[in-house]
Amino acid sequence: MPSVEALPLPTPASENVPHALLPFLRSQSQNTLTRLYQRPSSCLSIFRLLGPLERQLIMNLLWLESAIQVSTMAAWVVPEGRKLYDEALAEMAGLHIIQNYASKLALNPTFKLSMRQAITGGGSTSSFGVPAEKDDKRQPSGLETLDSYALERWETILHYMVSSGQGQLPTKPSQGVLYLLQRSCLMKPVHGSTLQITSSGFQFLLHSPHDQLWSLLLQYLHMAEERQMDLVEVLSFLFMLSTMELGREYSAEPLSETQKAMLEDLRDYGLVWQRKASSKRFSPTRLATTLTSLSPPLPTSNTSSGSRAAPGTSVALTSGAGQQGFIVLETNYRIYAYTDNPLQTAVLNLFITMKYRFPNLVVGMLTRESVRKALGNGISAEQIISYLTTHAHPQMRKNNPLLPVTVQDQIRLWELERNRLKSAEGFLYRDFASQADYEYVLTYAKQLDVVLWENPAKRCFFGTMEGHGNVRGFIERRTGGG
Repeated sequence: MPSVEALPLPTPASENVPHALLPFLRSQSQNTLTRLYQRPSSCLSIFRLLGPLERQLIMNLLWLESAIQVSTMAAWVVPEGRKLYDEALAEMAGLHIIQNYASKLALNPTFKLSMRQAITGGGSTSSFGVPAEKDDKRQPSGLETLDSYALERWETILHYMVSSGQGQLPTKPSQGVLYLLQRSCLMKPVHGSTLQITSSGFQFLLHSPHDQLWSLLLQYLHMAEERQMDLVEVLSFLFMLSTMELGREYSAEPLSETQKAMLEDLRDYGLVWQRKASSKRFSPTRLATTLTSLSPPLPTSNTSSGSRAAPGTSVALTSGAGQQGFIVLETNYRIYAYTDNPLQTAVLNLFITMKYRFPNLVVGMLTRESVRKALGNGISAEQIISYLTTHAHPQMRKNNPLLPVTVQDQIRLWELERNRLKSAEGFLYRDFASQADYEYVLTYAKQLDVVLWENPAKRCFFGTMEGHGNVRGFIERRTGGG
């Protein structure tokens, strides 16, 4: 057994947020995960997604030839970190990475073998892709080409969302992308085939590109079964892409039929670049190679510098506020946005009234009509305030509070004003012969919890559509069918 000191455990304050893919993996059967662990690239990718404590436990168990007593492993843990240690073991057990959780600890043999191959090399599984042979007749795709393609594909999706499909876009997302946006509840159909952004879709714009991408990919994974795609092959291909080298061409011939079918979808998302649809070569873009890493998935730059790379980071609101801030909000509800980014301008247009537009400045107003329009599209007042706060200009961050309180309160009041009245379909019951009949029927309706409104003075009440059958039957039985 290797000599190991007490495990340095992170404090709860520094504990990383679990990756969004891990709950999905935990919901899979042991047989599915064991098949997945047959690929070294899948094991390495999942290892990257785990927290620092889980990774250290795996590395301590990886080179042991036999299981270790639970008490022996527990002796390495400092007392104040026991809770985090137990949570790490539970996480690994849920992913079927460890076995004999009750008495002894040992890695899943399949995971152990594949993880060792991923670290030391060897084997002939082509798990990390097969590099395409060099072709002197064609120039390999450069990093600028790959970045431009990924940026253009990703911006097309985001532009379509913020314009709700009504803007004059140079290109439109494919039908597969539009279907995925609907299944993810990021957009909803209105007036036939027209799609409109939802509250979840606006919240989606507040996330970083990395979180946005995994949000769509998780929905893609949920759709794999209904599309008769092998889930293990789908996951394996995504993990393979995350371990490939950026700027290198790979052969598509060794891929399975499921993975070849995925190439068309991943081209639409900007994860894969091909010279043409029938090409037997493909290159992963930065969106794909950073799937399981902390590196930015798109070219980064200061959004206020006006560079071409800025649109890719326009919705990366989780990064430094000083770099991303471009909005100045005044107490008179006027907004100055120092940006030439069309995507940022389109997002602002969802909840403000545009007044002027200059090469690097957009001026608008927060009005009752513009906010009510946003509320009608499913965007909440808190989401608007959160967007303005996150994108506040560095000069605004010197204020305390950051946004004018009067403006925040007014946005919330406009939302309350809209929510004052609620409509519901139902039936109005009136013209009762006597007060006794009215009270008798009303009591019965209240027992069913179907009364929405009542007026004793006028002997009438309003009930839900669902409860009408029971109330009507009760009245007919009391009146003898009259």
